[in-house]
Formats: sequence, structure tokens, C-alpha cells
Amino acid sequence: MSDQTIESFDTELKQLEKRVGELLVQLDGLREENRALRQRQESLSQERSLLAQKNDQVRARVEAMVGRLKTMEHST
Repeated sequence: MSDQTIESFDTELKQLEKRVGELLVQLDGLREENRALRQRQESLSQERSLLAQKNDQVRARVEAMVGRLKTMEHST
């Protein structure tokens, strides 16, 4: 092999190593972002569940009030 061919391979290898390094950094960033998004999704899911539960409680209280008002209305 000529010196030029070896230099060319060496240059390509260095470029490839650099690109692999960049991809590994990007991979780490995406993994962290994915972890954060999954955590946020879990938090939002829990919040949604809590809000649905509170909504059901409020609905029941309002329905009870309406029932009492109707009873009062009919008794007068």
C-alpha cells in the first residue's frame, strides 16, 4: 500500500471515530431525554388519575345537593 492510501484510510478512520463519538453523545442525550419524558408521563398520569377522582367526588356532591334542593322544593 502506498503512503497516500494509508493516509486516506487513517483520515477516514479518524472521521469514523469522530462520528461514532458524536453518535454516542447524541445517544446519551436521547436516553436522558427519554428517561425525563417517561418520568413526566408517569407524573401526568398520576395527576390525571387524582383529578378524575376529585372530579367524581365533586360530581357526587353536586348531585347530592341537587337532590336535596329538589326534595326541599317538593316539600314546600
